[in-house]
Formats: sequence, structure tokens, C-alpha cells
Amino acid sequence: MMARVIARWVDDTLESPLAVDVLIADGRIAGPSLAFGCIDWEGAQRPFTLDEDGTISFGSGGGEPWRTDLREVEMKVGTIFLIDWGQGDLGRYKIVKIAVPGAKGV
Repeated sequence: MMARVIARWVDDTLESPLAVDVLIADGRIAGPSLAFGCIDWEGAQRPFTLDEDGTISFGSGGGEPWRTDLREVEMKVGTIFLIDWGQGDLGRYKIVKIAVPGAKGV
């Protein structure tokens, strides 16, 4: 099933929300499919891709890629995953909603 996973930064739930559209099978992100998402970061919405090894890339000119273990965790509300923003800076994120992409209220 295609799903939009919405997550919030655990340290400040109003700061840097993240959304990513993924294919979910058996409670996990399925296979090597490239996923697309967006994060509100430092006052700007930054689109990204999430590849099969957990690299978050912002495209050319988007800065250094980040890393995440999102592909390794169970896709359910309440699950915590990590984003490595680089230079030893980690953020803990919590999945707060899983919805059909384009659904009202997403």
C-alpha cells in the first residue's frame, strides 16, 4: 500500500515536521523503491529523496545528505526512528500519522 508517513521531531514537535510517501508491505517500507518526501527545516520546506540505504538527499545544491534508519523500523504510529543530520548531530523522530497520499487533512 502507498502511504504518507508523517513524523515529528521528538525534542520539539512543532519544529521540523517530516512527510514521506512510501510503499509499505508487511509493516515496513517495501524493497529498494526510491521514496520522496519533504521536511520543514530552518524555515523552508526542503524536498528530498530517500534511497534504499537510508540516505536522505536534497538534490544538487541541497547540502550534505543525511542518514536515517526509517527503512529499518516498523511503519506504525508511535514508532521512533533516527535522522543523522551530520557532524554527529542526531534527531529522534516519532511517526504520528500514516495516511493515503493526497487524503484530506494530510
